[in-house]
Amino acid sequence: MSDPISNPSKVPSIGDSASLDKTVREEDVIGFAAISLDDNRVHLDEAYAQTTRFKGRIAHGMLSASVISAVLGTRLPGPGTVYLSQSLAFKGAVRIGDTITATVTVKAVRPDKPIVTLDTTVTNQRGEVVLSGEAVVFFP
Repeated sequence: MSDPISNPSKVPSIGDSASLDKTVREEDVIGFAAISLDDNRVHLDEAYAQTTRFKGRIAHGMLSASVISAVLGTRLPGPGTVYLSQSLAFKGAVRIGDTITATVTVKAVRPDKPIVTLDTTVTNQRGEVVLSGEAVVFFP
């Protein structure tokens, strides 16, 4: 696969893939809570989170999903990409300090329009899938 960043006008092909890594930090969780207005105590209050099935704080699921958006908009298909839809299945918790990898892989390209369907996954540093889904995007 050619590098979509250095060749942003390339039409994606089935099998093309791109990834982006992010280490989730305390300030990411706090900032995401402020931006999203999601101040659920499982994300922000360690004492409360200890009483949940997670036995400690977890990052927002949508924070992990937002890294998929970053891959789509910066790597594949690249700048100018706009979401049409995204399905998400949350498979595991992400904790502060985890390094997650969002990967998108082209599974279909519409021949009549600049629309691509991609498999989307997020894994943690142990290779465990924490989120999976499918995106449909418009690309310029």
